[in-house]
Order: sequence, then C-alpha cells, then structure tokens
Amino acid sequence: MQSPPRPVPAAAPWASDWLTTGITGTNGKTSTATMLSAILTAADKPVFTVTTLGFFFRQLPIPSSTTWNGFMAAGEQASADGCRHGVVELTSQALARGHAQRFRFDIGVFTNLSRDHLNLHGSPEAYLAAKAQLFVFLGPGQTAVLNARDPAADLLDRAIPNDVKRLWYGAPHRGPAHHQEQLAARAIELSPTRTTVLLEDSPLARCLDGKLEVPLIGEVFGENALAAALAAYAMEIDPLAIRRGLATTPAVPGRFEIVGQHPLVAIDYAHCPRALQHTCGTARALCGPAGQTWIVFGAGGDTDPSKREPMGMAVGQAADHAIVTNDNPRNENPQTIADTLSRACREAGCRHVTTILDRAAAIDHALTHAGPNDVVVVAGKGHETGQIISGQILPFSDRETVQQWLAQHAPG
Repeated sequence: MQSPPRPVPAAAPWASDWLTTGITGTNGKTSTATMLSAILTAADKPVFTVTTLGFFFRQLPIPSSTTWNGFMAAGEQASADGCRHGVVELTSQALARGHAQRFRFDIGVFTNLSRDHLNLHGSPEAYLAAKAQLFVFLGPGQTAVLNARDPAADLLDRAIPNDVKRLWYGAPHRGPAHHQEQLAARAIELSPTRTTVLLEDSPLARCLDGKLEVPLIGEVFGENALAAALAAYAMEIDPLAIRRGLATTPAVPGRFEIVGQHPLVAIDYAHCPRALQHTCGTARALCGPAGQTWIVFGAGGDTDPSKREPMGMAVGQAADHAIVTNDNPRNENPQTIADTLSRACREAGCRHVTTILDRAAAIDHALTHAGPNDVVVVAGKGHETGQIISGQILPFSDRETVQQWLAQHAPG
C-alpha cells in the first residue's frame, strides 16, 4: 500500500518549511511531547509545542484559544518568531475531525492504546481508527515511531502505507516485543527524583552511552523517553543533545508530579485502567517494604461507564488503601459511580476501601492517616483546576488542596 496524497497545508503556509512531529496514544502524549521539545531546545532548535497544557514557543506559553483557529494563530506567531520545528500532541477527537489531513506531519509517534473515550467513538475499533489517521496520512519517506510492545501498534503497522519508514521502541513492563526494536529498555529504575532507562545494546543505544535519564518518575516516563529519543533520532538530532534534553525535561504538571515528602505525595492525571495500573505500580516501587500506598481516585461522569470496574480493579489489586471520591461526576449520581469503583476495589482484594465523595475531604483523609514512609497518589485530575458537578464547573485543584494541607501541618 502506498501513501494517500500528502496533504498540503494550504491553511498554514507558515509551516511549509517546518519539521513537525505529531504524538498520539492513550497515555503519555503530554510527557512525550514535553521530552521531545526539551531535546530540540537542547539542540538549539526553537520549537512550537502543543499539548493539553496549552501552546508554547521556546517553552513560554502563547495565549490562544484551544481551537483549530487558536492553533493556527499560535503557530503563525511562532513561525514569525523564527520557529521551524513543531511538536503537537493529538487527541483522538482532533484526529477524528481530520487534523492529520488539514496539517502536514513529518513524524508520527504512537505511545500506547488502552480503553478510553468510547463514549465519543462508540467502539475500541473506532477509537484506534481515529488514532490511525496520524499515520495513514504521513507522506512517502516520512517516519512512524511505534511502540513494539503494544498490540495496537501491530494493527497500526498493517494500516500504515509501505512507503512510510517505521522505527520501533519498547520497554519490558508492557510485555514482549512484536517487532525488532531500534531502541529498547532492558530495565527501568525509579527513584524519588528521576527515572533511569538502561538500554538494550543496539547501534543507537551505544551512541546514547547505554542509558537515558529523565527527571519524571514512573516506568511509563521511561517508555516515553524512548519514544522521544527515537523521534529525535529520526530528525538526526545529535545523541548528546538527546541525552541532555531528556535530563533537563521540565516537570509536567499533574503527571506523577511530586508535591510533598514524608509521606511522598504525587498528583497524577491517570484516569483509565492501564494508566492507574502503572501509577499504582510506581507508588509501590517508591514506598518500598516499609511503606504503604494510598490512592485517591474517582471516575468521570457522562463518559464510558464500562471502564469504571476495570479502574477499580486496577487500584484494588495494587493499593493498600483506596479512597474513592468524586472526579468530575458531571450530571451523573456521584454515589452510583463511587459504588461501582468501591465494589471493584474490594473484589480485587483491597482490604481498606473508603468512600468520601467530597474530594478535599478525601485528600485530607489520606494525608492525615498516611505514615512518613507511605506514598499518597491523588489521581484522575492532574493539572485541572475545576471540578464539573451537576453542570457547574467549580474551582478545584488537587495540587492546591495538597499544598494547603501540607502548609497547615508543617512542623513548627
């Protein structure tokens, strides 16, 4: 199969000489985009970055609306300021609306796929088909960077035109590889300050001195570092800049963001079963044998209800203490959502399950009862600063709530 006609960005003439990377998947899009942008910055290549956190150029925000017109305006501004590289996080909704046909991408990166957004797409197949748009419309000679350990990437591989180059990466926590990898982890080591990826031997791994380090915490961030490094390699970025950029990646708000110590407290955006599984695994690895894990979480209302039981199972299998609370219940009955999550947690074997619908009170409960060697994760909302209840958006920030509690309980 050959590529369809490569889309000409007539709507964006300012990007005709750009080298632009699109990133899609269920989890890790924002952190992968942030890492790749840090690599380009380390290589002295000013980059326009688009994530769920906003638009950025030279790592500074560009105020604009989160619409297609807002994207066009922000990109044009960056181009006028000398930008020639773009890194764009693409949601399934944006791809379903045809963004990959309206804008040219030179490199496509796939992180992973798990159950999410079925209320919008109707089926897992339609969800994957939306993600596939990025890769189907890559032009001849362009590059797809794919996760060799995710079965969905094998399905993508069959749909991507033959004249698109494939590069594969993988990390052991996701399972066996389905394709030969150009960059793979043999182990991922976690500490309270960073993630270290020890690389399987390969020509590229040797150029990278056998390891990558990133100041984000979690196996999934090690996996994202592999994806970002491989995308940078496709751009012919110097390996030294790849390592330096990853090592200086700024914190990504709400992505296992450490906001307190003793107990270790993290804010995380995980809101689907696979993401919660990885988040709980990270918490377990950090607390060690002397500590316990506390997971504060809920599930969104007016979304796919079939993912709630797997979310509760994921937490129940890994957490010592599950605190079920409101996420964004929207127009659903919060107690009904919580009952499903709590029941699944107990069925999965968690002995300590508590339901506190008031999210601030739930966070207070976890922090009050956690010991100094424990790890507390407040999951689901990450960087968000509002909570949607009964059609109203009420001000609420997990980070601010935790910081206020810590300030009130600081020694002295």
